[in-house]
Amino acid sequence: MKRLPLAILMAVFFGWLLWSVSVRQAALFAVGIGLGAVLAGKRFGFTTGWRLLVEDKDPSGVFGQLLLLALAAILAMPLLGHFPELTAALGPPSVSLIVGAFVFGLCMQIADGCGSGTLYKAGLGIPMNAAILPVFAIGSFLGSLHLGWWLDLGRAQPVGLVSAWGWPTALLATLAGLAAVAAVVSAYCKRANHRAGREYKPLFVRKWVVGAVLLAVLATLNLVIAGQPWGVVYGFGLWAAKVANATGAVDVGSSWFWSQPGNALRLQETVLLDVTSITNIGILAG
Repeated sequence: MKRLPLAILMAVFFGWLLWSVSVRQAALFAVGIGLGAVLAGKRFGFTTGWRLLVEDKDPSGVFGQLLLLALAAILAMPLLGHFPELTAALGPPSVSLIVGAFVFGLCMQIADGCGSGTLYKAGLGIPMNAAILPVFAIGSFLGSLHLGWWLDLGRAQPVGLVSAWGWPTALLATLAGLAAVAAVVSAYCKRANHRAGREYKPLFVRKWVVGAVLLAVLATLNLVIAGQPWGVVYGFGLWAAKVANATGAVDVGSSWFWSQPGNALRLQETVLLDVTSITNIGILAG
């Protein structure tokens, strides 16, 4: 699709959201457009960064991600400490987290994209990612149906460092942890490239640095406007759950996850009221 008609369509949709839904949802759509534009324009891929590290011993992608996390922490943690109405994304450390992280990491490399990567590449019209997007939604929904069983295997209570230690100490601890990871990655790449007789690749590359700065600012805007951190996958699961519920393919309301009050409400509302869904639509457009 040509850029000008698409831009006009996005502007009309933004105005309709502003008029018919809410100022907040229109603002989140705009933030999503910014996220999609930066992810696509800078080719800022979370999967790509780690592939560069493993295959080419190139640390620039991972250092871009570490910079993004550091900047996001610097911007977000004081906000979380001063404004209790903003919520952090806290989940229980569990068996399901370990298993799910492994499977997700494996599949990200096969599919060439995480949640955000799949969105922006599908928005670019890349056939593989466009095909993966609905399958991603189905997988997210199917995972939600047996999440309770996984959590019963063992979990600990989530710990929020900002609430436990205060934001200054939590921020220092976060930056120290990121610095430790950066030191390990740098040493690994230096040693591997030296052994292979290759030139050591730079830690910071312009596209990763610019992408990190812009994404950190946009993610912070998302936190302020939505009241919760930027997320992607929940929206996928919600879309598939709505289809399953509407067609009667699955008794969604009887599942543990979708019977939770907040999730049950989102299942009945339009997706345009869901903060994750509207941001995802913005990423696709951006």
